[in-house]
Amino acid sequence: SWLAAQTQQWRDNVQVVAIDMCSAYRAAVRKHLPHATLVVDHFHVAQLANQMVSSVRRRVTATLRGRRVRKDDPEYGVRRRLLRNREDLTDEKFIDMWNRLLDLGPAGEHILAAWIAKEELRALLALARTTPPRHQISHRLWTFYRWCADTDIPEVHRLAETIQTWWPHIEAFIHTGITNAASEGINRLIKLEARNAFGFRNPVNQRLRSRYTSIRAAQRRAKPG
Repeated sequence: SWLAAQTQQWRDNVQVVAIDMCSAYRAAVRKHLPHATLVVDHFHVAQLANQMVSSVRRRVTATLRGRRVRKDDPEYGVRRRLLRNREDLTDEKFIDMWNRLLDLGPAGEHILAAWIAKEELRALLALARTTPPRHQISHRLWTFYRWCADTDIPEVHRLAETIQTWWPHIEAFIHTGITNAASEGINRLIKLEARNAFGFRNPVNQRLRSRYTSIRAAQRRAKPG
């Protein structure tokens, strides 16, 4: 309804729209901005992959031990490393994580397979803003799909299906590099302001506080030094 309320000239000037992987957002853009290029924000793609890894880890623990994970379990000790980027892990921490999971046998191998699928997807997304040739994108996409297809992990298969469904818009991100990170950051600040205030009962005050918070953050970013 907000898009429909804008003037036709305003809508015609919109060239690219960056969204989360939400079917309602996609439908609204397609209806009111049919000429615009739709881009899926890469943060939410990577977040979905991390959620997949965590789901596999929790399911493996429940199958292996018949209970929820505990802090003494090896897979619990590496849970944060599984969600970090490979390049952010030192070789020592990476080898320790790898060996701990291998020591679990097939259960740990399932977790590692899910982690590798996540990293293959990240390698695909890393092509953004590098002006990659089409064959390079196709090769990394094929590598990701092939790895997912060779596993028998349902969570990995669902991730691959989601990527396939949204692929035209993910590819648009790789070509344009456009993200909605700025608006997501402002939205996070507004939510934090509401939590710090324990909620708002006055809508006018809420709007003023939210506007002040977002403007203050923008001023800090623009401030030199």
